[in-house]
Amino acid sequence: MRPIILFSKMDFSQSNLFGYIEDLQELTIIERPVRRSLKTPEEIERLTVDEELGDIERAVYLLSSGQDIQGTSVVANLPVLMRQNPAETLRRVLPKIREVLHVAGVEMQLTAAVSFLTVLQEESVSIHTYSHSFLHIILQNLEHRDAGVSNAWLETLLAVIEALPKETIRHEILNPLVSKAQLSQTLQSRLVSCKIMGKLANKFEAHIIKREILPLVKSLCQDVEYEVRICMCRQLEHIAQGIGTELTKTVVLPELVELARDEGSSVRLAAFETLVNLLDMFDADDRSQTVLPLVKSFCEKSFKADESILVSLSFHLGKLCNGLYGIFTPEQHLRFLEFYKKLSTLGLQQENGHNDNQLQLQTLEQEKKYISVRKNCAYNFPAMIVFVDPKNFHLELYSIFFCLCHDPEVPVRYTMAISFYEVAKLLNSGVYAIHKELVTLLQDESLEVLDALVGHLPEILELMTNGGENSGSESKLLSIPDLIPALTTAEQRAATSLKWRTHEKLLQKYACLPHIISSDQIYYRFLHRMLTIILTNNVLPVQKAAARTLCVYLRYNRKQEQRHEVIQKLIEQLGQGKSYWNRLRFLDTCEFIMELFSKSFFCKYFFLPVLELTHDPVANVRMKLCYLLPKVKSTLKIPTDKHLLQQLELCIRKLLCQEKDKDVLTIVKRTVLELDRMEISMDAEQLEKEKQQNEGRSTNINDKIFEKKRRDSKTSSVLAKSITLSVPGNSSGTSAGKEDKKSKLVRSQSFSTQALHPKYSNIDKCPNKSSATGYTSSVSGLGKSCMLSFSDDSFRTHSTGNSGNAAFPSSSSSRNLFNSADQKTTGNKESQSRKMSIKNRKSNS
Repeated sequence: MRPIILFSKMDFSQSNLFGYIEDLQELTIIERPVRRSLKTPEEIERLTVDEELGDIERAVYLLSSGQDIQGTSVVANLPVLMRQNPAETLRRVLPKIREVLHVAGVEMQLTAAVSFLTVLQEESVSIHTYSHSFLHIILQNLEHRDAGVSNAWLETLLAVIEALPKETIRHEILNPLVSKAQLSQTLQSRLVSCKIMGKLANKFEAHIIKREILPLVKSLCQDVEYEVRICMCRQLEHIAQGIGTELTKTVVLPELVELARDEGSSVRLAAFETLVNLLDMFDADDRSQTVLPLVKSFCEKSFKADESILVSLSFHLGKLCNGLYGIFTPEQHLRFLEFYKKLSTLGLQQENGHNDNQLQLQTLEQEKKYISVRKNCAYNFPAMIVFVDPKNFHLELYSIFFCLCHDPEVPVRYTMAISFYEVAKLLNSGVYAIHKELVTLLQDESLEVLDALVGHLPEILELMTNGGENSGSESKLLSIPDLIPALTTAEQRAATSLKWRTHEKLLQKYACLPHIISSDQIYYRFLHRMLTIILTNNVLPVQKAAARTLCVYLRYNRKQEQRHEVIQKLIEQLGQGKSYWNRLRFLDTCEFIMELFSKSFFCKYFFLPVLELTHDPVANVRMKLCYLLPKVKSTLKIPTDKHLLQQLELCIRKLLCQEKDKDVLTIVKRTVLELDRMEISMDAEQLEKEKQQNEGRSTNINDKIFEKKRRDSKTSSVLAKSITLSVPGNSSGTSAGKEDKKSKLVRSQSFSTQALHPKYSNIDKCPNKSSATGYTSSVSGLGKSCMLSFSDDSFRTHSTGNSGNAAFPSSSSSRNLFNSADQKTTGNKESQSRKMSIKNRKSNS
């Protein structure tokens, strides 16, 4: 009864209910053939192969007695067999493949063509061995009855020709080609011959081509089948490049002229496209006397009798106009420009009031053709600017540019958006003339158009604001009123769509705006929008793009009030946000800040807020922070940031001792090892002051030593008599010298810019006790879990019960440590001087 109640609630009619039940019955019927299609035990037995067989034996067995699918797998595995055991594969497997291919199906044939090509590309064997073993198999399967298989083998052969030596090509390919290209051969054989001849034209000298290949070319250009004439016509470009300009003029050009007047429209189209591609090889006489009349004839017929070539003609028109530019008369120049304008509005005559009845009768096929023509005109627009000269753009082409940017079809506007940057570069100082069209495309209803325009948006905006007629601030101010609303509208439309990649790309390109508009405009129109995207958007790449762009805006903002406000919001809303997702984005933002800002800026504003996240309740945040710590440490400078280094070390110590998440703890240990290998950068100015202080201390010590030596030289004769008494004094002096060195070492270590790198034995557990007998002994008691780079020599660990927590002493304790060492050194020196005075009195007495 429950299903009936459900249907009554959903208000299904009785007929719909019965239809639904019938659909379910059909689904149950479909399951039965699936069960029957399972393999029977006999079929499984036939597919089973002895596991003890080697790769070569298994391949031979499957090709000999296996099923088609097993043979195909062996053929697909041929490159692997050639890499492992080429000799045995060529001797045993390849002959079997050759036998099987005679009766193989389409799938195995296509697989073999790909495998043979892979063997050639991997160079598993020498080219001589390849031509001896594989080339004959390729040539045998070229004329396969299936066109797809034949084309696959032909592609393999054309790739092989590139690597074969000339003699092999001549004997194995060129000589048989003469017979294969004859009219008596099959259509497929003649088509293959056309493509092979196009490839051979670049392999032989001109006289060989003239003697052995050109007669075949002429024959195939006059073939009875239009497919052969088309194929040979498209190969004439390659043949012309191989034989040079002289033979092209005498042999190829007459054939092209004849093919351009062929009865078949597709043949004429192929001849036209080949003529355009070979324009550079013709001299001025050939262009004016032969090519230009043909082109004019094509243009006239395209609207009257042969609309099939309109698409191709519109695609090549830019290249054609610039290729024939030098031979145009003013009338011809104007005629081709008008022809381009007519093509640019083809199919839009209704807007101009022309051909209303004809437009209503247009078929869907015609509409698609006209859209393609206008799209090609948009593609050729930069070439037409060169054709008319950028100075004449506003007079000659601006109306067409306006129409193409406002075309009702998306593909046309999309093409204009792609070529917009090229147009802007060509216009140079006159680029401000297309400012309105830039705004139009930025506000286009299709995100595809916006995505195409965004690719070069920074360059376009720079040209638009700095390259206008009145270069400088004046043109910059003129463009801003319309530009900023268009940019904000474009971002909002991308944000509300599902195409997040377009939104990400747009935000990345908006990082150029500090070079375009003022920091106040960025602050009020874009900067807060970036912060909103970071806080509210759900797509991670979009959030990261917004974060980086926001950091760029902050970097170029010189107003301290605005800077401090943004920094405070980043810390409060992201770093201290309620959502762990926001706190993760804060770490991403800090990474961008380290990339874009100075080290001192990061240390001043963001170092401590980042370290506060070591206490974050979410493991993912702590884990991301651990990955970031090496970069954080790299921002420090010693001794300026010595207190920050202490805070960093304390945070890592707490993580090691208190972290409960296994994944985070593993990353912490890894990070500790990485931090231990890092070296901290030096603060050069501070170091120079400390060096001067150290030099002053060492100078005083050297003066005292020099004074002592002077006194010793005066009483050398007396000291010789009482040498036994002076020995203890010398040892005392030595110990005093050692103490003096130790005290200097302690001072230098306290200002050292390089971290100590202690070696430890265990990193799995945090220590419970630490000795207080100095820095070295305390580190050795901590174990490997505290493998850190400590640059402050005053650091000590104090045991508080069994908690294992480490504490940093104040700077006064470090001064006491240095003062005690200095007092010991001074005491030793005083005792030594007293002993020396006693000796002098004894000697005088």
